[in-house]
Amino acid sequence: MDFYISIATMFSVFALCSVIVYLFDVLWLNGENRRLILRRQGIEGPLPVFLLGNVPEMKRMLSSAEKLQEEDPLSSHHRLMHLFPYFMQWTKQFGQSFLFALGRSQFMYVADTYLVREINCFTSLDMGKPDYLQKDRGALLGKGLITINGSVCYHQRKTIAPYLFMDKVKDRVELMVESVEELVKSWGNLIEANGGTADIRVDDYVRRFTSYVISNVVFGNEWQMGMEIFPKSLDLINAMSTPTILSGIPFYRYLPTKKNREIWRLEKDIHSKIMKIVKKHNETASKDLLQVMIEGSKGDIGPSITADQFIVDNCKNICIPASEVTAVSAIWGLMLLASHPEWQTRIRGEVSELCKGGVLSFDVLHKMKALKMVVLEVLRLYPATAFVSRQALTNLKLGDVEIPKGINIWLWMLELHTNPNFWAADSEKFNPERFADGISKACKSNQAYIPFGLGARVCPGQSLAMTQLQVLFAIILSNFNLTMSPTYRHSPQYALLIEPEFGVNLLIRKI
Repeated sequence: MDFYISIATMFSVFALCSVIVYLFDVLWLNGENRRLILRRQGIEGPLPVFLLGNVPEMKRMLSSAEKLQEEDPLSSHHRLMHLFPYFMQWTKQFGQSFLFALGRSQFMYVADTYLVREINCFTSLDMGKPDYLQKDRGALLGKGLITINGSVCYHQRKTIAPYLFMDKVKDRVELMVESVEELVKSWGNLIEANGGTADIRVDDYVRRFTSYVISNVVFGNEWQMGMEIFPKSLDLINAMSTPTILSGIPFYRYLPTKKNREIWRLEKDIHSKIMKIVKKHNETASKDLLQVMIEGSKGDIGPSITADQFIVDNCKNICIPASEVTAVSAIWGLMLLASHPEWQTRIRGEVSELCKGGVLSFDVLHKMKALKMVVLEVLRLYPATAFVSRQALTNLKLGDVEIPKGINIWLWMLELHTNPNFWAADSEKFNPERFADGISKACKSNQAYIPFGLGARVCPGQSLAMTQLQVLFAIILSNFNLTMSPTYRHSPQYALLIEPEFGVNLLIRKI
């Protein structure tokens, strides 16, 4: 009897030790081995803590970061850099490329234009989007165009991206103009009711504009049903605004916390609304982006994705980022224009000269040089998304640097966009004139301007976003004069996007 008890005890101890060794290997050694490969190549970084990575240190830096006190907070836009004090500190300590860890996920920060260029030129499917996007942002993005990798990604881009190219976008300018005209009417009524000048928080109006455009592009005749998705999407973004990866709690997303239950409810609600539109759409079969997705769901979508999931996730990938990211960029842009009346005057004059009292068209829009310069500068100083992210899906080389499988690569847009080594000495100032001769003449390296990402996974909707911003700014400035409201508080915050914490209030009057 004792013999069998001893055997059972030994087996239990062996099994326990095996589990401990396995977990230690998965939770620590795998990551440490990857870091070792990069350290041997001279890429260092702060030492991580078991299970939590560098999260505790990042939280300490965030809590102790001093708020910038400036007499004129809009004289420089450097304060956005202070949203990420740890990257500023580690860049000084380790250089333009370094390692850090979020939980057990290993990251390589890259601001070296040599490596940025190598990433830009890397076309192999061996590098793709990080797996944490599907895990931690699955409710928001699922397995759609933004997150999926491999041959399935190729099929999705081949199916969807052509519908977002400029030859399709130019046919949507009339729709955009129609939407902005509704905004103009709303503001005009508020101004009249307030005696000639109105203090307006512009955020919701801008979001309504971008939602209307995207809903029409994606859902066509069912655009009104599509409009119901956007408020839910914004609620979902807000519910997920505290990055779970920074919580320091492994497997946090599986816990039935109040926030997670809200995320799950919103995800289910958005899925239901999209499928309701699909069902009605199948009865009419109108030619729009949704129809393209429905037809694409019958192709090579991979074994782990159902046809319904293909449609729903790609609708979310187009609707949520295309609407909200463009809206946030537009909100920042209106704030910057209100702070720089000389550029309002230039754009207003350009619209008057080229439109000659007529309706804004794509051909006219294409000729507006000052307008495009302003949009490029807005996206340089206030990119709505903070990072470009990639992951080595297998062992690969970027130039002469060997990147082990599983390493996540982060490119911090703000560092590239405002680094005086790439731009002029006024890199922290709003100066659209720098783009007078195009992007290539504005900075020393083309790799230093990446508001829509780069390489094989560059945002396919950039033409649509740029055109929306141009139409919005052109029509607003041809109707109104903008100045900063005394109630405005300049406080950029980073959640999922870089957005104004308290919104943007402007004093608006008719011209």
